Amino acid sequence: MKTRPFLRPGKRKIAALLGYGVTLAICAALVGCGSRPSKSAKAGGPPPAVPVGVATVKEGDFDVYLTGLGSVQAFNTVSLKTRIDGQIMQVNFQEGQDVKQGDLLILIDPRPYEVALAQAQANLEKDEAQLTNAKAQYERNKVLYEQGVIAKQDLDTMEASFGTYEGTIASDKAAIDSAKLNLTYCRIVSPINGRVGLRQVDPGNYVTAAGGTAMLVITQLHPIAVVFTLPEDQLQQVFQQMKSGALEVDAYSRDDQTKLGGGKLLTINNEIDQTTGTVQLKAIFDNLDNTLWPNQFVNAHLLLKKMKDAITAPASALQRGPDGNFVYTVDGQNVVQMQPVQLALTQGAISVFSSGLPAGARVVTDGQEKLQAGMKVAPQAPAHQRSGSSSGSIGSQL
Repeated sequence: MKTRPFLRPGKRKIAALLGYGVTLAICAALVGCGSRPSKSAKAGGPPPAVPVGVATVKEGDFDVYLTGLGSVQAFNTVSLKTRIDGQIMQVNFQEGQDVKQGDLLILIDPRPYEVALAQAQANLEKDEAQLTNAKAQYERNKVLYEQGVIAKQDLDTMEASFGTYEGTIASDKAAIDSAKLNLTYCRIVSPINGRVGLRQVDPGNYVTAAGGTAMLVITQLHPIAVVFTLPEDQLQQVFQQMKSGALEVDAYSRDDQTKLGGGKLLTINNEIDQTTGTVQLKAIFDNLDNTLWPNQFVNAHLLLKKMKDAITAPASALQRGPDGNFVYTVDGQNVVQMQPVQLALTQGAISVFSSGLPAGARVVTDGQEKLQAGMKVAPQAPAHQRSGSSSGSIGSQL
């Protein structure tokens, strides 16, 4: 049986302390191996590149648009009503049919008015015969007066009857014209080229002029009009551009995404609406494909002018600081710098710059909140932007 060597108390303390020291050293080595710093975190190493969206500054023609909410109006709208009383004999159209000017649409029973015309013509013939007889009687009595057979008063009375008969004849002719006009009113014809709406009467119905109910409505769709509003502050700009010729107007759908047609500005209303501070404008469209319908809501895009060789970039690149507007530009080493710029206008998602940016420069469009001048960036494709020639409204203009 082996026996442990005997250690004195002082030596036992020293051995315990050495054991604790070795244990601490091993733990420190293990912790150091598990949390070794990366190269990028070492003192003096460059910071990681910041991912940002980048777009290229472009130069080219730029269309400046003014936009306003409007509605489509038929260029002409006609409500056809009867001007005489009578029974409808024929309805010569289909609902929704395109008709031309002069087409017969409704025929009202003409027979009562044909009888009235024949009676008026008969009265005219009778009164003309009486006038002829009175003139012949006057000539005979004139000879008798010269012979002293009859008195002068009788001759004058006979001569005065001429005027009565002539007045009666004039009345008969007016009655004939009235009867002919009523016969014309029996034929309801289209006064314009247009499209027939829903009919309100059927064959066999009895209509009266006093009723006032429209039998049908015809709307002219070719051409067609769009009435829209613009702020009164933009009125003088439109007036100035109209001096160079008619301005182009495009009509877009309610969601402002689909173009429905193109036309020309026709006129500007003669007053400003004080309640809204806007003015109404009217444009005319050919509408050959029938994409515009009366009372349809549309977005009108008025082409104010075309800017030549304009410098454009996404509006999201523009930043505002205490010293004015600026953008972050990215050089060939992907290092960003703050570039002061002068803004001409913002339209939709595109900004036009009057100075400060050359064509072809790269600008940061996303992630500017993480940037400072001189930082390294990792350029990425920018988010989808609307085209600069799209009909966005002018957001700011210097």
